[in-house]
Amino acid sequence: MMVEKPDTFKHAPLPGEPAAQHRIVESVDLFRGTNEIMIRHDGLVYRLKITRQGKLILNK
Repeated sequence: MMVEKPDTFKHAPLPGEPAAQHRIVESVDLFRGTNEIMIRHDGLVYRLKITRQGKLILNK
């Protein structure tokens, strides 16, 4: 049996509604000199990695 979570994310402003402010975090502040960090989200651990080409990859 699947239980749906309520949609808590605001995907787009309604017409006439101002756009929401988004928080921007610099990757250098997240990684602090490393090329890989672990992120816990909703009880699961994800790996965020900077590739040799400078791209970001997120893996479960």
